Amino acid sequence: MAEYSPGLEGVIAGETAICSISDEGLFYRGYFIGELAAKCSFEEVAYLLLCGELPNRDQLDRYRRELASERELAPGLRELVGVVPASVPPMDALRSAVSLQAHFDPETVDGSHEANVRKATRLLAQVPALIGVWNAARNGREPVPVDDAGSHAAYLLRQLTGDEPDRDAERAMNVSLILYAEHEYNASAFAARVVVSTLSDLHSGIVAGIGALKGPLHGGANEEAMEMLLEVPSPERAEPWVRERLERRERIMGFGHRVVRKGDTRAGILHDLGAALARKRGDTRWLDTADTIQRVVEHEKGLKPNVDFPCAWVYYMLCLPVDLYTPIFVASRVTGWSAHIIEQLDHNRLIRPRGLYVGPEPRPVPPLEERG
Repeated sequence: MAEYSPGLEGVIAGETAICSISDEGLFYRGYFIGELAAKCSFEEVAYLLLCGELPNRDQLDRYRRELASERELAPGLRELVGVVPASVPPMDALRSAVSLQAHFDPETVDGSHEANVRKATRLLAQVPALIGVWNAARNGREPVPVDDAGSHAAYLLRQLTGDEPDRDAERAMNVSLILYAEHEYNASAFAARVVVSTLSDLHSGIVAGIGALKGPLHGGANEEAMEMLLEVPSPERAEPWVRERLERRERIMGFGHRVVRKGDTRAGILHDLGAALARKRGDTRWLDTADTIQRVVEHEKGLKPNVDFPCAWVYYMLCLPVDLYTPIFVASRVTGWSAHIIEQLDHNRLIRPRGLYVGPEPRPVPPLEERG
């Protein structure tokens, strides 16, 4: 038996050409995340992850038209999503909605490479409406009409808020979607790959990814970070507040990472974008509070923020419901999951690891009368 590594930490579980993480940063198919966030739209990055290369102008125009044309939910699907109980946690509602969407996709059972790319594009286009329809229903209002105008980031914001976003909000959402799109063999991507390695379908893999992301040790950290920030009375009280929390040995959400030890490149990118947005709007409360907490945690614990920490207060500035932060994560990560599913199926081998047995040694079965 190979050496045991709890949680498979450090274990190489497969080969991938999708994403790499190193001390130099995060790279999608060889492109540095900082350059992608500065120079590309989310649609370009989605195309890169699903198709292998950045699109040229004609390819991008066609892909944008395809995404926009697929936004409308199938007849019946909208009604089904709308009756999911309002009391259900949002990630549970979205998990069910994606599973339901599979029943209305015309290519669900087609496992070819080309069909999987089309299904991934269709699902990417429809996740905003799946979130939006359920969110509207739980709030007792009519869902936002589906439209084919504007960027994917702007469309997602319209579905969540009902309002037309300004250019700054659209830019912030676009960058956050790029940053959240992919992160190598994380728990949810690995779960998706395990499922489809049995030759199951793309939707089953995505549902598995959502299930894994729901867990607070993977997704949900941005929601918990914002709930934590809301406890801070004011920016002026941030330092004593965080020091008291550290003295009680309470965890500060949004810091540290299982793989990224020397700092999460994504956190710096989103922080700087959020800082510019806060100053432009003339309200730096959350920026000042977050910066104080970050300074103290880095000094006292040696922990750097991950992307979930700035995401928390940036999304709050965009007036997004806190409990929808992780579903928004899904709206982005469906691209990375789909890329992993497609890569797994293109070069498939059933993922079947071994377990290290630590139970009793072999022993006979005693007669029923002799058992204590």
